[in-house]
Amino acid sequence: MNILIQHGRVIDPASGLDQTADVAVAGGRIVAIVQAGESLPVGFSPEQRIDATGCIVAPGLVDLQVRLREPGYEHEGMLDSELNAAVAGGVTSLVCPPDTDPVLDEPGLVEMLTFRADKLHRARVFPLGALTRGLQGDVLTEMVELTQAGCVGFSQAEVALANTQVLQRALQYAATYGYTVWLRPQELHLGKGVAASGALATRLGLSGVPVAAETIALHTIFALMRATKARVHLCRISSAEGVELVRAAKLEGLRVTADVSINSLHLTDHDMGYFDSRARVTPPLRQQRDRDALRAALADGTLDALVSDHTPVDVDAKALPFAEAEPGATGLELLLSLALKWAQDSGVSLLRALDVLTAQPARVLGDSVVGHPSLGQLRVGGVADVVVFDPEAQWRVTPDALRSQGKHTPFAFDMSGMALPARVKATLVDGRIAYQV
Repeated sequence: MNILIQHGRVIDPASGLDQTADVAVAGGRIVAIVQAGESLPVGFSPEQRIDATGCIVAPGLVDLQVRLREPGYEHEGMLDSELNAAVAGGVTSLVCPPDTDPVLDEPGLVEMLTFRADKLHRARVFPLGALTRGLQGDVLTEMVELTQAGCVGFSQAEVALANTQVLQRALQYAATYGYTVWLRPQELHLGKGVAASGALATRLGLSGVPVAAETIALHTIFALMRATKARVHLCRISSAEGVELVRAAKLEGLRVTADVSINSLHLTDHDMGYFDSRARVTPPLRQQRDRDALRAALADGTLDALVSDHTPVDVDAKALPFAEAEPGATGLELLLSLALKWAQDSGVSLLRALDVLTAQPARVLGDSVVGHPSLGQLRVGGVADVVVFDPEAQWRVTPDALRSQGKHTPFAFDMSGMALPARVKATLVDGRIAYQV
């Protein structure tokens, strides 16, 4: 279908483009970006028009941390519901971790997941393969076969590796073939608590996770990276000390990228209130100095991308005492709004706010997304993954406002008391309208 997006403010962080223009889409590609008064390509006749007056037209968002809950946890989320939530939030590409049931450690399981996602014609799904069989931490998976099946990297999800030799061999294997290993830095034994160590956790009687759980793991990862020359993406850095270690590793020239979640970027341990399980997330919410350091690091490029850490959780799993409740929160539909709120609060430019949602996460994926060289950008000839949103609109996060099957979030209006900026008006994936209001 030929689609013309008219009169919007077109922003493409990858190229620095920021101007009022029309975007012409045909055959799944962007065929022209024209300013007012300029002519459309010869022979282009729009079958559908989207009025973007007062709106921003940007590349579709790329989210590097999304649990879709299939297979195995359908009571908490279905591909249909979660991909609906993705396009409603402007997310056109997403990466899902391997901790499904069964674990994504066999090519057939990966192919089944991507086939089912493709049939829905919504957001693109890029799976991570398990680093070890069953995420047990003992035997490495067949990374070559999993890559051929569609995996864009390899991860242990939330399961910390106890055996450093296994991690070393995994990085050697990955470096040999140019694969990226995705790790959330956590020391196995120190990371078993339910809240960030500190005065508040002590007062509430909650088991703590010290910052050292993150920093010890980072030191280990960086030492092995020096030895193996592997490429590593660090998932959801949560502390000020972790930020400094990442900054030093980048200055050293290690092949490392890192992201932060919307939860850690905006919230602190005080947002747990009186044991509100909606704030039970992984990694746990830390202190204000950590949040401030994360915000600054995302602004200056030390941290590359902002992720939703979307983890839909069943009602019954959250209706438990804080320490027993399942960690996780819905986030796909909040990602864009919370990125813009961070920009407003921190004095960050709109271009940078969109950059950490589009071009930067696409660069993290790099060549692993075969066939999608223009992911995360708007350019003539590139894939037509586009989001149109009203930056002035505000909305309140309520269960009825969320399309995700998971309704729990620490940003719920009754908990946070705040309205969020920006509402998505339309989302195009591969030149098709996947969502429109």
